[in-house]
Amino acid sequence: MSIRDDMPLLARHEGDWEGTYTVVDRDGRVTDRHTAHLTCALPGDGSHDYYQINRYTWPDGRTEEHHFPGRYLGGGRCRFDTDRIIGEFWEADEHTIYLNWVYKADPSVRLFELIVLSQDGHHRSRTWQWLKDGVCFQRTLINETRVRDGSTRP
Repeated sequence: MSIRDDMPLLARHEGDWEGTYTVVDRDGRVTDRHTAHLTCALPGDGSHDYYQINRYTWPDGRTEEHHFPGRYLGGGRCRFDTDRIIGEFWEADEHTIYLNWVYKADPSVRLFELIVLSQDGHHRSRTWQWLKDGVCFQRTLINETRVRDGSTRP
């Protein structure tokens, strides 16, 4: 079986997404807010099993772009191992993808993410819980809308 066959929910995420990331501290105070444009693809050329590009823009004009090539491990699991992060993700149910990863620059920081796709496939809600040495110190709340359907080739 292929990643597309084994992870049908992930395949439904293919395309481009735009949204807002809101970061809150333990007490719920907003510490950061920025917009994002993400491209999610299952490349058919064999270069990668999964490929995601995150482009962030802050109100002051700062930008960042990060690439996340993924490798399909089989059994409905995929792995990222980049210069920035290492982690895995899988489908928890027919609506939800679960990820966990560690920042290589500081392995004491671990993130846990849930991505929930709407019934119509046009909206995603995502939450990140940031833990340092096992204690949550912030959360990222993400709301996204699909701006382009289908397979993309980064």
